[in-house]
Amino acid sequence: MISEEIYQAIPHRHPFLFVDAICELSEDRIKTTKKVRAEDPFFQGHYPGNPIMPGVLICESIFQSGAILIAKKTGSVAGQGGVPVLTRIQDAKFRSMIKPDDVMETEVEMIETLGGVYFLKGKVAVSGKTVVTAKFSCTLVQGQGRG
Repeated sequence: MISEEIYQAIPHRHPFLFVDAICELSEDRIKTTKKVRAEDPFFQGHYPGNPIMPGVLICESIFQSGAILIAKKTGSVAGQGGVPVLTRIQDAKFRSMIKPDDVMETEVEMIETLGGVYFLKGKVAVSGKTVVTAKFSCTLVQGQGRG
């Protein structure tokens, strides 16, 4: 079950929510998890018979975790103060695949903040083995309601 804390921090909802739980949270770092299920809709068409989670959706779990971190850092709740929106992706590296029943362990760290732009780096691991790493940036966009 998704915590209300996640719903308050970001506007994403099922089937496009890739964070199930916040495991650790500090001022500049967050760790989250997501259980990947065989019934997740993207598996129906992404390599039928050999289901592999799309890399872009693995990256999305990093970005959503980063958005939660930014929302917590800025005190943005229920859309007040803006919604964190992705502005740049750099150095995404894919090292392994994610399959049904894997648990994604996502970790994001705030590198710096410059003039309202947040620079972060993140990774996803499964059973302690790094699957994806990426650097990215976000900014807060005003006027985006929560649904």
